[in-house]
Amino acid sequence: MNCYCGEDLAFRDCCGRYISGSQLAPTAEALMRSRYSAFKVGNADYLLASLHPSKRASESRESLEQSFANTQWCSLRILSRGNGQSGQTAGEVEFVAFYRSGEEIGQLHERSRFVCENNQWLYTDGDMLPALKLGRNDECWCGSGRKLKKCHPD
Repeated sequence: MNCYCGEDLAFRDCCGRYISGSQLAPTAEALMRSRYSAFKVGNADYLLASLHPSKRASESRESLEQSFANTQWCSLRILSRGNGQSGQTAGEVEFVAFYRSGEEIGQLHERSRFVCENNQWLYTDGDMLPALKLGRNDECWCGSGRKLKKCHPD
């Protein structure tokens, strides 16, 4: 089974190693992917630990746990990345994450910002962007890898 973030690796060999704390995410993109996976598996500790300390007061464990209960994350697509490599101190990742909340299908489209402090990448904040319009020949939002027209044609 591929990692929840969409990489062609097992979870334990991809995002799992960062979420478990055995390794630090080496790039802003790796941190972004692991934060998505942490939402998928419901790991509030990792989400809080990978959030910049200046932002932690605004995020609560209770709100994260409520979101875990109400949201099923379906798939992640990385749309672009800027900087955020090893040896750099800042980076951006634009992504769209598809989810279900009850019967509703939605997406979180964001340009996230990250900083690297003491060799650790941290999420700082992001700009919400308009939802993407998917075409019939685009990959399905559900993460099946099939085209939308073949998977969820409605």
